[in-house]
Amino acid sequence: MQNYLEFEKPLAEIEGKAEELRAMARQNPEMDVEKEAQALDKKAQDLLVDLYQKLTPWRKCQVARHPDRPQCSDYIEAIFTEYTPLAGDRNFADDYAVMGGLARLNDKPVMVIGHEKGKDTKSRIHHNFGMARPEGYRKAIRLMDMANRFGLPVITLVDTQGAYPGKGAEERGQSEAIARSTEKCLSLGVPLISVIIGEGGSGGAVAFATADKLAMLEHSVYSVISPEGCASILWKDAGKMREAAEALRLTAQDLKELGIADEVIPEPIGGAQRNTEDTINNVKSALGEMLGQLEKKKPDALRKGRRKKYLDMGSKSLV
Repeated sequence: MQNYLEFEKPLAEIEGKAEELRAMARQNPEMDVEKEAQALDKKAQDLLVDLYQKLTPWRKCQVARHPDRPQCSDYIEAIFTEYTPLAGDRNFADDYAVMGGLARLNDKPVMVIGHEKGKDTKSRIHHNFGMARPEGYRKAIRLMDMANRFGLPVITLVDTQGAYPGKGAEERGQSEAIARSTEKCLSLGVPLISVIIGEGGSGGAVAFATADKLAMLEHSVYSVISPEGCASILWKDAGKMREAAEALRLTAQDLKELGIADEVIPEPIGGAQRNTEDTINNVKSALGEMLGQLEKKKPDALRKGRRKKYLDMGSKSLV
């Protein structure tokens, strides 16, 4: 069953009418409704194209959070072969919000790490909605250390509204774990490629995305804070999230213009949630291309290039 966002309600009505006609025809085979249904299909497709050509930053946020978007586990299953999951931080516990392990990309060994939000209520609770605790970041550090030791490129798939802000997480050193993970990203002597596949929120995303190459899906977002959180702080009113989304410059297109994102990966019309297969193929192609640009670089060159990249950020005008 298709889940529709608030701004997609007119689309839902048209597609619903087309499905009703076809349901009636299935119950009464003598009815010929296909011509009318196809006309509605065309009207729906035209509206879909129009809606997604004019997405505001706030609507981009809604699309990035769409419950039907492919998850980290979907990308790993479709893109990588011989995936062997690795669990635990060897200190406290295994964090199910972060998944990772050894795998092959186009038959080349890599380490893949990512946030997993879950696909239904039960799995979302199990994965804590993709909000990692300190042990999740420490697991990521452990896997990055392993990749560095064996000369394996690291690929991270980012999809989180931010690190988990709970009392236990703070007691176990949440901010320190995020800082250590970010530091580890900067110190790696192997290629590090990150893709924002949905929502890249706050330090919880930066801890995985301080990479040589940062790619963003066309309708993903990446920001220091959510629009709702920003609005609550600046205007004491979370309802001003639309204004906050505009001000934050959080879309893939804005961040590419500002030099934060290196590449914007196209999504099918209607977003990744409407055509998972094409979206995943686009990500696979982009990963292969970016890895090809980095894999022959020596460790010192990678570290120096990464350092320069982040020191140069902010040099472009925000106006």
